[in-house]
Amino acid sequence: MHVFGLTGGIASGKSTVSRMLRELGARVLDADVIAREVVEPGTPGLQSIRERFPGVVGPDGRLDRVKLGAHIFADPAERAALNAIVHPQVRAAFLEKLAALEAEGITHAVYDVPLLIETGLHAAMEGVAVVWVPREVQKARLMVRDGLDAQAAEARLAAQLSLDDKRQHATWVIDNSGAPEATRPQVEAVWRAMLAHG
Repeated sequence: MHVFGLTGGIASGKSTVSRMLRELGARVLDADVIAREVVEPGTPGLQSIRERFPGVVGPDGRLDRVKLGAHIFADPAERAALNAIVHPQVRAAFLEKLAALEAEGITHAVYDVPLLIETGLHAAMEGVAVVWVPREVQKARLMVRDGLDAQAAEARLAAQLSLDDKRQHATWVIDNSGAPEATRPQVEAVWRAMLAHG
């Protein structure tokens, strides 16, 4: 099984690229989706969170993300405790999904992970595609998308590794600063390059 990483930054258009890859026939595993699945009601992940962070599971038996977010936001130790619960669960679920794809005869998969490089996961991939836009474009899109002022947008951008830093680790850089019509041929070329592995 050949596994490639896909990453980007807030408002870089990673979900657009992910959709284009799916349209081309790529099997894309989304880390954010998996992270939600491992804390669904009845999962060991949610049970562990309930025990470690009392009061963050709502009356409907679902994780109250706002409460949990408020709890871990300002406290790196608490955030680390949450990650220690969720990350191994996500990893196990990811490997399970990969095995299922392999059983289907799929030979190439893409793992869409926002923090691929920050977590060091990129080192385990056969290649990494980074969705890149210039910082000013990223900031403008973020302000429009989330209704933020310049200062709030700047703070969000400052909280993550810059796209310029991420592109240092890229096998392929997809420049998404133009129209979707300009992005699609790049995505097609990257998918062809991925398929050429193995």
